[in-house]
Amino acid sequence: MTGEQMRRTLVRIAHEILEKNHDVQSLALVGIHTRGAFLARRLHELVGEFSGTPVAFGEVDISFYRDDVATRGVVGAVPKSPHPVVKDTELSFELDGATVVLVDDVLFTGRTIRAAIDALFDFGRPSRIQLAVLVDRGHRELPIRPEYVGKNMPTALNERIEVHMAEVDGADEVVVLRPPRKTD
Repeated sequence: MTGEQMRRTLVRIAHEILEKNHDVQSLALVGIHTRGAFLARRLHELVGEFSGTPVAFGEVDISFYRDDVATRGVVGAVPKSPHPVVKDTELSFELDGATVVLVDDVLFTGRTIRAAIDALFDFGRPSRIQLAVLVDRGHRELPIRPEYVGKNMPTALNERIEVHMAEVDGADEVVVLRPPRKTD
């Protein structure tokens, strides 16, 4: 996915969010750190522009809510990082009764989303939680399904999807990383 394709996809998702949520006063977009937060910020701006009404925005860190920290990013038998890098959770709006659109870059097993929902409930009780993802790669381990999907990209388990964003990577793109082929 190129940067232009990402931009068009976010415009489409913003319109879909508005079509499904007529009460923008109770709408909030919450991004999951790191790239989900940047995507949520872009969607927040688009939804506000298209609706003519500013909507609430927040960011959530799920580091302490994950159930797979010990196995995530394992290289050999050793975790890539023994301690998670903790970022700020910023929810400066009334969460109780809000319709929250949780935003992430890639949906894979569903464990990140479960952790984000757990984190949200520590701050309040939204009336609804919807999920928006830029890429759905399949392979769910939990019964989680997004309402808004930028692109379905079926992958093999040994492949990875990386979302690059201008804010942290210098450019916008989505790439599929495949393991090198073995040659005899």
